Amino acid sequence: METYFEVQSKELYEKAHTIITNFLAKNRKAENSKLTIPDDFTAEFFHLVDKVNLSLMEDTDNFYGYFLFQMARELRFDISSPTAVNFKGAKYVIYFNPIIFLTLTLKQMETTIKHEILHIISLHVIRAKESKAAYSQTAINMAMDIVVNTFLDHLPPYATTLEAVNANYDLKLLPFESFEYYADKLQTAIDLLDEGKAEIADDTTAGELIETIYNPEKTHDLWEASHELEEKTLTEFTEKFIAAAQKGSIPHYLDNLLAALKNSQAELPWNLYLKRLMGTVASEPKKAITRRNRRQPERLDLRGQLRSHKAKIAVALDISGSITDEEFYQAIKEVITIVKNYRHEITIIECDSEVRRSYQIQSAKDIKPRLNIRGGTRFTPVFEYANNSGINLLVYFTDGKGEDKLLTKPRGYKALWVISGRGDKLSLKEPFGAVKKLNAIEIKDIVVDMNDVKIDGYSMNDQERLHI
Repeated sequence: METYFEVQSKELYEKAHTIITNFLAKNRKAENSKLTIPDDFTAEFFHLVDKVNLSLMEDTDNFYGYFLFQMARELRFDISSPTAVNFKGAKYVIYFNPIIFLTLTLKQMETTIKHEILHIISLHVIRAKESKAAYSQTAINMAMDIVVNTFLDHLPPYATTLEAVNANYDLKLLPFESFEYYADKLQTAIDLLDEGKAEIADDTTAGELIETIYNPEKTHDLWEASHELEEKTLTEFTEKFIAAAQKGSIPHYLDNLLAALKNSQAELPWNLYLKRLMGTVASEPKKAITRRNRRQPERLDLRGQLRSHKAKIAVALDISGSITDEEFYQAIKEVITIVKNYRHEITIIECDSEVRRSYQIQSAKDIKPRLNIRGGTRFTPVFEYANNSGINLLVYFTDGKGEDKLLTKPRGYKALWVISGRGDKLSLKEPFGAVKKLNAIEIKDIVVDMNDVKIDGYSMNDQERLHI
């Protein structure tokens, strides 16, 4: 016998179905049409959500119920999952697609709400944006869903789980690993599958108004609509939400996630990020007789292409007065470790307020001793050099202290900033690339050297005068 809650869900589903059916009948060919949701339906729907929240509050881990109390709520028929979240207007907003949400049981409804809150706690809204240059949207979505779904029971049948991904992609992924681990393995599997597929034109229309089925490739599209905030600011907002929700019992796995948040372990490691970027900048495709053309597979007279996996990589090394020798050689060692297994063309650019020297390397033995100039720091000259060098990727090692605006924007290549262990943050307001940070290193011997005196540009010498 159906419960009263189940009857309410079915009745609301029928009303939701009628709303979209009437809308499509009237506006199928209309441009810029907008779906209007009746106020009475909205009120009834959120009254049902209140019952779900009450059930969460009665659970042993009522943290989720207290968290949901703080969130704004909205209805959207254009999201391809039962729920979604983003950050807007100084608070987190949870969205519901009634046509998908109302097909779930009460426990599954609770789970999909927990799912979204776990994404928030894991700072996935930030990490997804940081990872876009390294991984495809599908790999990002699935990896993040694996991470949070590992902790949840009563998942919907279509949920992205470790078991389902291992079966669908013929993988042997391990449980309770990091997002980066899953994203890297998944991206490799997706790339292998894509190599054997012809490119098919996307017939979907931008701004689709109605979504009726779950689509893992689009589940986190709303994260892009989140208001832009610095990572530190968004982390502080998240911590306030968490503090207000910690009024009851918290499951053990949440303790671990909250500890990771406080320790700021959410950022994608720069070396893994660089490794993935290396795989996305392959250049000079070569023709393949046995492979069909991906864009026109029916044209047997057109030859397909294979990527040569050879790209031009520029590694800019800040040699200004604020960079120690330990930091300089740590940067070189890190880069060589990453690129040694790739047949890329690597160019070292030594720079401070200008490009002082550039040369190509193939191994660590080709690296030249650091120039003893130690001037100030400007980033723009490196980008002027890179724009005229036909590179595919620029990796810039620096302490982050330079101008606040690039006078020359990067053209036709990706950029990755790596801040030294003693650095704080990048001075640029718009970096035109991802910004990562190296682990702190021990400075064995700090010697005051008159060669460190500023020549021009920005330097640590700007911070305090040396009194002799």
